[in-house]
Amino acid sequence: MARFILSLMELGVSATVHLLFGFYVFSTAVAADISQAAAASGCLLLRRPAAAGAGLVNVAAAGEEEERRGAAPIVLDGSPPPIVLVHGIFGFGKGRLGGLSYFAGAEKKDDRVLVPDLGSLTSIHDRAHELFYYLKGGQVDYGEEHSKLCGHARFGRTYDKGHYPVWDEQNPVHFVGHSAGVQVVRVLHQMLADKAFPGHDTSEDWILSLTSLSGALNGTTRTYYDGMLAEDGRSMKSICLLQLCRIGVIIYDWLDIPWLKNYYNFGFDHFEMSWRKQGFSGLIDLLLGHTGPFASGDWILTDLTLQESLKLNSTLRTFPDTFYFSYATKRTRKLFGITVPSSVLGIHPMLFLRVLQMCMWRHPQNAPLPYKGYRDEDWEDNDGALNTFSMTHPRIPIEHPNHFVVDDSDCHPLQPGIWYYKIIEADHILFIVNRERAGVQFDLLYDGIFQRCRKHAFRKSTPTVPKETS
Repeated sequence: MARFILSLMELGVSATVHLLFGFYVFSTAVAADISQAAAASGCLLLRRPAAAGAGLVNVAAAGEEEERRGAAPIVLDGSPPPIVLVHGIFGFGKGRLGGLSYFAGAEKKDDRVLVPDLGSLTSIHDRAHELFYYLKGGQVDYGEEHSKLCGHARFGRTYDKGHYPVWDEQNPVHFVGHSAGVQVVRVLHQMLADKAFPGHDTSEDWILSLTSLSGALNGTTRTYYDGMLAEDGRSMKSICLLQLCRIGVIIYDWLDIPWLKNYYNFGFDHFEMSWRKQGFSGLIDLLLGHTGPFASGDWILTDLTLQESLKLNSTLRTFPDTFYFSYATKRTRKLFGITVPSSVLGIHPMLFLRVLQMCMWRHPQNAPLPYKGYRDEDWEDNDGALNTFSMTHPRIPIEHPNHFVVDDSDCHPLQPGIWYYKIIEADHILFIVNRERAGVQFDLLYDGIFQRCRKHAFRKSTPTVPKETS
């Protein structure tokens, strides 16, 4: 009984902290947009409360409309390959949350950077398909077999013109993924190699480089603390943080308030959970877990368990002509042989408790090990969301070619087909959303990433052999 009460208290604290942080991010974006709307209209919205809501609606709708139009897609030949920044869980791209930047403005460091808006909680499979059509153009096709199996519409959003329609082997792209965004790119890469997009003759050479920033390459034990069952990696506990998240998302999508969903969208539109489609009885079915993404397991948290990451990694390759670099983050240290958070002030308040919990994670003795050779101690170091062990390079079920980097000069010249990785002291959100938190580290990190893409990750063209003259 005491353990149950302690668990409820822990759940209450965790839920409160997450709600406060979410409210902080949302209100910051709203305040900035209302301020911009007031400045643009030449009036003080604080004196006219009715206009404030209208200003927010207009700003949100404008951002969504700009992104739907595919504003200024890159179409120039012979230019440097674009750098595509792919957000992680609960993330957002250009056109969401008004003028707020998920990558804290890093996209301004280069004039050929794209920031796609993908589903923030949708599965890695679905997000990979969305990413392809965002770049290439056309209507998102999730695949007939997958759509039937998971119970959602086969087709999604339409991009009249892709943001990089010339994308092919001669015009590849650089990807930079944060957190779960890295696995999205890896799945997309495998799909390109497997020619999984009807009507497009794709190949693995469409991707020039992949940079992983706190990437979920092998899953995370955090999913079990939040509510996924360690026994199978797919089911959820009856009472947990993810159940609260599930209920909130279902209600949010069911209410289907247009301006609010334009402002922020979890990405489940292809499940058609709106009251217009489902009615009240449909809402009951969704909440009871009979239908929807949480019933079929077609959402991101399922993909991030160790068991599901193992299955996913079993299908993914490291390609010999692609450059890989990984930044693994951690906020832990050893104290008398015990792994503990490395500091109090250096960790975001939302993440301190999570860092401590993940240090203490022990796989249930009565549950089968998630993979052969699993050891609890390997997974202790973490950044509050992901385990450092998971972020360095693909490890399970097999270890991919890798090289630990102390100084960037250690990997020059950069060789393709190898996961270069370095470990940096940071929590999971130090380099996103809030530029001021990271300080000078922010510029050092992103300048290094962009410089590597521009100066060190390129394919050498095959030299032309001159014809012999008689």
